[in-house]
Amino acid sequence: FMRETEDQLKVIPQFCFPDAKDWAPVDNFPSETFSFVLTGEDGSRRFGYCRRLLPSGKGRRLPEVYCIVSRLGCFDLFSKILDEVEKRRAISPALVQPFMRGIMEAPFPAPGRTITVKNFLPGSGTEVIQLCRPSDSRLEHVDFECLFSSLSLRLLLRVFASLLLERRVIFTADKLSTLSQCCHAVVALLYPFTWQHTYIPVLPPSMLDIVCTPTPFIVGLLSSSLPRLKELPIEEVLVVDLGNSRFLRQLDDEDSILPHKLQAALEHVLERRRELACEKGDLPNDSSSLSAVVSEAFVRFFVEMVGHYSLFMGGLERDDESPSSPTLPSPSCPSPSSFQREAFRKAVTSKSLRRFLEVFMETQMFSGFIQERELRRQGLKGLFEVRAQEYLDSLPGSEQRGVNKFLKGLGNKMKFLSKK
Repeated sequence: FMRETEDQLKVIPQFCFPDAKDWAPVDNFPSETFSFVLTGEDGSRRFGYCRRLLPSGKGRRLPEVYCIVSRLGCFDLFSKILDEVEKRRAISPALVQPFMRGIMEAPFPAPGRTITVKNFLPGSGTEVIQLCRPSDSRLEHVDFECLFSSLSLRLLLRVFASLLLERRVIFTADKLSTLSQCCHAVVALLYPFTWQHTYIPVLPPSMLDIVCTPTPFIVGLLSSSLPRLKELPIEEVLVVDLGNSRFLRQLDDEDSILPHKLQAALEHVLERRRELACEKGDLPNDSSSLSAVVSEAFVRFFVEMVGHYSLFMGGLERDDESPSSPTLPSPSCPSPSSFQREAFRKAVTSKSLRRFLEVFMETQMFSGFIQERELRRQGLKGLFEVRAQEYLDSLPGSEQRGVNKFLKGLGNKMKFLSKK
């Protein structure tokens, strides 16, 4: 474990300065925030959250990066810490270390809690800084508007469809912040599913060979690496240019992956996202309400597709008898899945959705989704579970048992945002 940590520490500077070869001293530079992901040998992920700024001084100089590495994606909290670091760095580099030491010694806030850290700042006296951790951090670091302003809706849905089939996708952009924001946003669209494969929102040029692997990945690449990318032997990769909203490479079937009616309904709602955010009573440009609308739209999309999964999970009665002591299968000897796959798929009346599910059910994302629910049973109560249960409750009793009419009239049934 220590060796792996040391290896990650050595590699962090490459992620903080993936564009180091393009740098020259400058006398003016607006600070920027970006993030990266380190994946351990066991598949665990660490987030690197960075603030790149120009140190105070005269004449041309090189920027510095302050980076917080954590297993937790508490991006708003880290952003507030980095705001304070930037404020202190502008006065004197000597003020950064004691401030960070105070932060490190403070207890990390539990979800939904706030902690208070006191720190002395010359000229201001003792400052009280409050650090809050949200109870649900799922959308905390997600800026969907960056994604929508970088890609047309049609293109975005093609990318989304490709990711559902666990294809290899490379995003390119000129700016680190655009790259990391769009990668995080596109992964957030997959909720309640989790991307199980290689995920590198900002890939240092020294590691470019990773894109030659035959396994699925999501990789972000600075545009300056494109000439080298063209020389590599890559096949069946979707290359998405965020700067010009276009595909540089594609497989040409991206528009036919998703069931047509569901895709049209989703597109219709996303086109109205600002209007729907206003209806919620928020400001039209409030990013959190827009994020909630977009997230809700995709959650509803997945409810339409797989919201009936719980009706085909076996063995619930056994778990209900002893909820306090669930038995987890050992990794070396996994228990056979009790999920009735074929019955689940055939319960759908739409032929196009059945065809899609046939492929989607073979992905690691779908397997992980079912496995997590088999292990935790009654423990999951996220937004998806709430919406799926509401959907099941809205069906007549006979359909809940037979489910053969489950998704009748697909296109008309997407009651997005009807429950607020």
